Amino acid sequence: MEINILYKDDHILVIDKPAGIPVLPDGWEQDAPYLVKMLEEEFGRLWVVHRLDKGTSGVMVFARNAETHRALNIQFETHEAQKTYHAIMEGNPKWDEKVTKFPLRANVGKKHRTAVDDKNGKPAETHFRVIKRYLAGPEPGRGDAALVEAKPMTGRTHQIRVHAYALGHPLLGDVLYSAQETWFITRPALHAQSLSFIHPVTNERMKFTAPHPADFENALKVQG
Repeated sequence: MEINILYKDDHILVIDKPAGIPVLPDGWEQDAPYLVKMLEEEFGRLWVVHRLDKGTSGVMVFARNAETHRALNIQFETHEAQKTYHAIMEGNPKWDEKVTKFPLRANVGKKHRTAVDDKNGKPAETHFRVIKRYLAGPEPGRGDAALVEAKPMTGRTHQIRVHAYALGHPLLGDVLYSAQETWFITRPALHAQSLSFIHPVTNERMKFTAPHPADFENALKVQG
């Protein structure tokens, strides 16, 4: 699997993660390939700063030493690092912008889903904005959909996916959270579009973007 390197220096490595590969070993498939192992074979030891789900594509940054790791961790914890995702929602939201604050509890039930839990959940906040709406057409299985921008203000497991589901608009292809199965994308339609942070050594604010991968773009074409 070829991984697109967006930037590298002695301190950080920024990549465009492909969908379908976990960042760290999968608890169920310990011997399966994972992203960190693949990258460390080429770049040496890496420190994980943040994660993307196995099925999510897009921009990720890794630290190449412990000092950089600490500095970047602080930026993610204080929200100085800014993450923007693109997602395709099922249905036609009645809003153009929406802020969701459903508390979330991870690892619920046999399917290890994240659930909205007003009593025991941890605070979570996501800002959604509709970029483009797609109305149902004649193709089999194609209903209303919307391309949305999602900005998570917290970093809970499956946060964007669960908040979209809780709004009544699960992400296209996200069958774990009650989306319909569809032939044009076989994973949750979620892509880490951009990531902005301050370089821990140069103090320069850097922003990296990743184009939609082929399956995500194809889903938009089918919807459009």
